[in-house]
Amino acid sequence: MTHKRYSYQPHVGHGLPHDPLNAIIGPRPIGWISSISASGHRNLAPYSFFNCFNYHPPIIGFASSGWKDSVQNISETKEFVWNLATRSLAEAMNESSASVAADQDEFALAGLTPLSASQVKTSLVAESPVNFECKLSQLIQLQDAHGKPINSWLVLGEAVAIHIDETLLENGIYQTAKAEPVLRAGGPSAYYGISEAQRFDLVRPDARRI
Repeated sequence: MTHKRYSYQPHVGHGLPHDPLNAIIGPRPIGWISSISASGHRNLAPYSFFNCFNYHPPIIGFASSGWKDSVQNISETKEFVWNLATRSLAEAMNESSASVAADQDEFALAGLTPLSASQVKTSLVAESPVNFECKLSQLIQLQDAHGKPINSWLVLGEAVAIHIDETLLENGIYQTAKAEPVLRAGGPSAYYGISEAQRFDLVRPDARRI
């Protein structure tokens, strides 16, 4: 059965009550990024454009719409930490998204505990069950299809130390659903969780032939 499609060209406008892009590409993992300025001011902020891009070495990244404090800090110190945002930390994660002065500490604002890292100077969120200490690998200004630079920045970093709460490891296997990660969806306020009940497994065709 063929359904009628709603089509639009983004440069003209979507013509809908809310831009559907964030809802379509979603739910998305959250880049809860801690950083520190060259002068020593801590920063913590969530980014919904975030993901992992390489296994070896592990490369993760996030995109910032505008040159925000996180990007400024990382450009100065060449490091950052990703902290897993979970259901129990969702409200604190949201508090850390407030627009405040660069010298304001979002750890304190959100009632979170800064924890010293092992390989970088940036603090980990102690309450988060998973933390990636990262060294900046690339800082890229995005551009449109015509090569025109836009005010959005992609930050990529190599994870040089990874910390996992051992309660999330069962027989050495990380339990994704047990961590209760929260994922960003569309609209101004939508988030989702995941559960083991929603899991299904597929075997890649190449593996089936072995």
